[in-house]
Amino acid sequence: MKKKNVIALSLAGLLALSLCACGGGSADVTVVKVGVVGSNNNQWDKVNELLEKENIKCELVEFSAYALPNEALNSGEVDLNAFQHKAYLNGEVEKNGYEVTTLCNTYIAPLSIYSDKITDLNELKDGDKVAVPSDPTNEGRCFKILESAGVLEVDPAAGYTPERKDITSNPLNLEFVEMEAAYTASSIPDVAIAFVNGQHAEDNGLNVADAVYTETVEAGSDNPYINIIACRTADLENETYQKVAAAYQTAEVAQAIDDLFGGRFIPAFEY
Repeated sequence: MKKKNVIALSLAGLLALSLCACGGGSADVTVVKVGVVGSNNNQWDKVNELLEKENIKCELVEFSAYALPNEALNSGEVDLNAFQHKAYLNGEVEKNGYEVTTLCNTYIAPLSIYSDKITDLNELKDGDKVAVPSDPTNEGRCFKILESAGVLEVDPAAGYTPERKDITSNPLNLEFVEMEAAYTASSIPDVAIAFVNGQHAEDNGLNVADAVYTETVEAGSDNPYINIIACRTADLENETYQKVAAAYQTAEVAQAIDDLFGGRFIPAFEY
């Protein structure tokens, strides 16, 4: 008799555990895998806090290089990614034929120039080396920044993303050293100046206040350097992903971005 009671209690316990896991007001959580580059993405903690009521959780999948998250998204390895600006995505789609598109805007990160050799671009010398990201969109952005600083000139017909062939005047004969964007920060000791993207500057402890020069940015909707959350084109109307976008584009997340990054990232959405 006692043995039967033990068995009955055990079955009751298993049933109670099952109810706790699957019911009783605690619905299953939908996990959304989001590809990111770099380790400083703490604004997603606030996004997840806001998504709790929807039983959605964003799980960040960290990649080491810009070339990887769009491939992972296109192949279905991740559900969304959040690491790139519009110009970079457009270049990747054109180059690789990815079926990937913008889900929503996130922030804009001014691109800065760092150096341990000079404190002003006027100190650049003939033949100095300049570290630039090797992807065409970010490299073109560097050329436009140097043009805005009066260091060189580019063909206006090239628009936002000029190539090296579009440089029409380089009076200092600057030598551009191309490398994966993740490595420009570590190249600072070896070059006169280095362009470091916002996320990589954050990861390497670089303070924009110490930059030699920082891009002037506008968060208008037509700015191609606004960062985004991207999804597969076929999933653009996915209800869960739309809820992720809505949670990101809130006053709470905008405040978290300001608090975490102190102006290094600027929210680029209305809330």
